[in-house]
Amino acid sequence: MNILLFFSMGGSEILVIFGVVLLLFGGKKIPELMRGIGKGIREFNAARSNIESELREGMREAERKELEERAKKQQGDPIERY
Repeated sequence: MNILLFFSMGGSEILVIFGVVLLLFGGKKIPELMRGIGKGIREFNAARSNIESELREGMREAERKELEERAKKQQGDPIERY
């Protein structure tokens, strides 16, 4: 229940958080902070898509090997085929 209350912030709470960030980092540091956050998010997304593509390629390779093994098995033993 407390978690739900934490994530249901209104406009005034967001303004207070923005004010605290402004006081802590100053007006000149906020753009640098946002650029750093943006760069981190881009790097995370790039790593995630790289991992997803590697997993897909691995799954395709496993399916390809399985199909090759089935084809070899069917060609090698014609009695079991019928």
